[in-house]
Amino acid sequence: MGAITVSNLGKAYKQYPTRWARLKEWLDPRNKPRHHLHWVLQDINFAVQPGEAVGIIGINGAGKSTLLKMITGTTQPTTGSVHIGGRVAALLELGMGFHPDFTGRQNAYMAGQLLGYRVEEIAALMPEIEAFAEIGDYIDQPVRVYSSGMQMRLAFSVATANRPDVLIVDEALSVGDAYFQHKSFDRIREFRKQGTTLLLVSHDKQAIQSICDRAILLNAGKLAMQGEPEAVMDYYNAMLADHQNQKVTQTAREDGKIQTVSGTGEATVSDILLVDAENNALDVVDVGQAVHLLIEVAIHASLERLVLGYAIKDRLGQMVYGTNTYLKGKPLLNVSAGERYRFDIRFPANLGPGSYSVVTALTSTETHIEKNYEWRDFALVFNVVNINKPHFAGVSWLDPKISVVEA
Repeated sequence: MGAITVSNLGKAYKQYPTRWARLKEWLDPRNKPRHHLHWVLQDINFAVQPGEAVGIIGINGAGKSTLLKMITGTTQPTTGSVHIGGRVAALLELGMGFHPDFTGRQNAYMAGQLLGYRVEEIAALMPEIEAFAEIGDYIDQPVRVYSSGMQMRLAFSVATANRPDVLIVDEALSVGDAYFQHKSFDRIREFRKQGTTLLLVSHDKQAIQSICDRAILLNAGKLAMQGEPEAVMDYYNAMLADHQNQKVTQTAREDGKIQTVSGTGEATVSDILLVDAENNALDVVDVGQAVHLLIEVAIHASLERLVLGYAIKDRLGQMVYGTNTYLKGKPLLNVSAGERYRFDIRFPANLGPGSYSVVTALTSTETHIEKNYEWRDFALVFNVVNINKPHFAGVSWLDPKISVVEA
């Protein structure tokens, strides 16, 4: 129960050159087609195992929502098939199926019946639905007076009132407030522990990497990549600047991680090193130790402005800290081909024990979207150990001073 198999899935819409062409096609006894097909999705193949969590990512228009609609059966595919085992709960377009003139309670009953519940079952679940949604007396008010966040609260509460075999969530959660987003993701994580299969569409990199076992990247209606969430998100990040005629390469590291390098190559990182105060190279760093990140950059073309950015990511690929020389007021101006620059970045390694990686970016501004000379994931990997600090939890060393007085 909970397995999903997508085979050769495709969706196309008929497009007619004029408004009369459709009528002519209908009336033509020769059945001569007068349209052409516009493919939104084509040749999509993947399988999701019971209990697995898969994230689906891609730019707007890549076909993510269309894919989910075909998986849930609200849209029929042009080619291919979808097979799902077990009961499915889906949260797609916000408030989809809600009638604006009916109350939240009435809509909850209707939505529950669409999910396959009997009226008696919904009545038994209503106290839990009301408690989780936390919209108070609005439950008996027309949905037209709801904010988008309130609609999302009610829709999510109904869809997850009972643990489904398969839970499909589109971007709807992004409209909620921070409190309810945390609450919703806690419920999703609990369902996962109990064996629910999850399909999650989100632009939230942290949500994909923290919840999902695997990610699928859609691009222009095709399945561009699938694999470990961090590697797929890194490739997606590189694609965002793809209009610059840049190269994108991915190579497997010895530790099994996938390194993504993208950019035009007009400037590149030629060397990177983490050292201590005496310039000794470090692979292992003590919590709070003073370190230098030394980055050497080679210039291969004349550039009006060069910005170096770096970020530290934890073992799950979550961003711990990042900045760049533009934000620090130190961009390089009018650099020439053949020049080399060495950046010395000093900071205390106030990190929790664990494995970390450094990402480097060479750009013209504070982002890589406009001119991406080089973006390099896993430019450097190092470990942090706790040698002499009191035990603490988390990825940051924020040593407090605590005072206690009698109240």
